[in-house]
Amino acid sequence: MELITLKTFDNSIEAHLMKSKLKSENIVCFLFDENIVGLNPVYNIAVGGIKLKVIKSDIDKASLILKETEKARLTNEIGEVIICPVCHSEEVYGGFKSMKGIKGIISAITSFLLMVYPIYYKSIYKCKKCGKEFK
Repeated sequence: MELITLKTFDNSIEAHLMKSKLKSENIVCFLFDENIVGLNPVYNIAVGGIKLKVIKSDIDKASLILKETEKARLTNEIGEVIICPVCHSEEVYGGFKSMKGIKGIISAITSFLLMVYPIYYKSIYKCKKCGKEFK
């Protein structure tokens, strides 16, 4: 049984969501390096992220499901599609971590000096086309 890496993730929540989606489609899959990244998020860079692996025979079906999931448009809590206020694109990153502003700069300096994970960041939307960050 040969396993192939389908995708790598920065956090376990996204990894488990995709794993659940694949399992609901009867695709056998596994997460690698989840525990080491969970212990210390800085290790994420060292191990290459959380890897979602599938059996070689299921790679085509899993890739198709992954593409369909990534094409899905983001919606807000009342079901409206989130649109970039600048270029009106529907291609938006959700939960983007931004450290812009004075609080972000202070957090970056403090994190660097104390050698800890960033203390402050805000989760926002970011347009994939024009790069505009918005709430």
